[in-house]
Amino acid sequence: MDASIQKPLLGAPSSAYQTFPQRDAHQLDREYIRTLQNKRLFLAAFAAVLGNFNFGYALVYTSPVIPALETSNIPALKITRVEESWFGSVFTLGAAAGGLSAMLLNDRLGRKLSIMFSAVPSAVGYAFMGSAQGVWMLLLGRLLTGYAGGVTAASIPVYISEISHPGVRGALGACPQIMAVLGSLILYALGLKLSWRWLAVAGEVPVLTMIILLCFMPNSPRFLISKGKNDEAVRVLRWLRGQNTDFRREFEQIKESVRQQSRRISCAEIKDPFIYKPILIAVLMRFLQQLSGVTPILVYLQSIFQSTAVILKPEYDAAIVGGVRLASVLIAAVSMDKAGRKILLFVSAGIMFASNLILGLYIHYTSLPSHNSTMAVINGTLVNPESLTAEPSSYITLIPLVATMLFIMGYAMGWGPITWLLMSEILPLKARGVASGLCVLVSWLTAFALTRFFLLVVQDFGLEVPFLFFAVICAGNLIFTGCCVPETKGRSLEQIESYFRTGRRSFMRNHI
Repeated sequence: MDASIQKPLLGAPSSAYQTFPQRDAHQLDREYIRTLQNKRLFLAAFAAVLGNFNFGYALVYTSPVIPALETSNIPALKITRVEESWFGSVFTLGAAAGGLSAMLLNDRLGRKLSIMFSAVPSAVGYAFMGSAQGVWMLLLGRLLTGYAGGVTAASIPVYISEISHPGVRGALGACPQIMAVLGSLILYALGLKLSWRWLAVAGEVPVLTMIILLCFMPNSPRFLISKGKNDEAVRVLRWLRGQNTDFRREFEQIKESVRQQSRRISCAEIKDPFIYKPILIAVLMRFLQQLSGVTPILVYLQSIFQSTAVILKPEYDAAIVGGVRLASVLIAAVSMDKAGRKILLFVSAGIMFASNLILGLYIHYTSLPSHNSTMAVINGTLVNPESLTAEPSSYITLIPLVATMLFIMGYAMGWGPITWLLMSEILPLKARGVASGLCVLVSWLTAFALTRFFLLVVQDFGLEVPFLFFAVICAGNLIFTGCCVPETKGRSLEQIESYFRTGRRSFMRNHI
């Protein structure tokens, strides 16, 4: 038979854009994934997510430090309620600035160098806090560590996604959140033994470790191809996937995807559903993620437990919550590629809704001591809160701890790690650097507003008000997940891009 007769009338189908993906191509993809060697990929991912460890550590630094500063013997460091709200919230303001910077850094320097750059403000910020002689030094240190956190939050998920393959992208995509949670847990644990100055010194360790390891790690293949460095991209894929694998086929797939989106995004292209739909979904997810209340809860965790007079010491409550949070994220990492993203988001939002509602109603119907009061009102009688732990009836005060544990468990199983993962999966390549920075900007401006006014709202209206507000938002998250969020489990980045380009769900039904 004439060879020309065997050629398809419309030409060879693109590996990144196929109206009807061929079964043989998917079979090749599955076989390719089974042959890959992941050790170096895991090492590169670990080096990067140390930035998330540092981010989680710095975020909750205020939890054990605020109670210590309230009783400080140094007048210049004795913190007021307004200063407390700034100390807790200025980190998120720095993170918003870091998100803006990442919009430029990700596309100019690349993902890897952007992550390495974040080590500078982080190290300087910890130095300011560790040697603080006044509140202004603490605030400046928080601002700098927050800026570093904003850069890493925008850069690391994209870097992880671009060096990964579909077989491990779900698990590795959860790693930024896992390491952030681990960093918070380590901070809570160290807070049981170390003073607040030494906590700042300890924060330098993961920063220095990260920058040393990243010196030996590669840039992402997608970024290199977008800059015309094809030979280096091939070497990186060989290093990540292994010498005896069909990495050149993956290189061609990535190259074709980059070629289709090689031009910079323009204002006119924003009207294209292929561009604005995934960006809008990612931005709204980060917005709703913060409105669920996770940041103010983590930042003021010990203060919240002090206000609710939990039977255990607040510092131990915080450590317990940190442990539950880590276990939940690990469960999510294992189940994400098995159960799927959407089902975990549904379960997560449902648990957060119930826990916020329970905590808000408990606080509303239970008389609690004020933050500055040494007495509580129980049945019209003034009682020392410390005496509550001596009576069996005080075990009801475990409700705030249990509800908080459930909230953190729900968040860590879904809306925590999956929001980061989906951001890196659904954003189109030509807008990925800018859009990821925009997501981080929106996320941390929202977090700043919540943490800045959380304590002031509690002081004026009561602790139950913010928790009931968070419950309403979590109910909205359930609706948003069902209506707007696509399932990306087992899909390649090229399939996800094709889905938004065409709107055809057939792209999302083919598993790799």
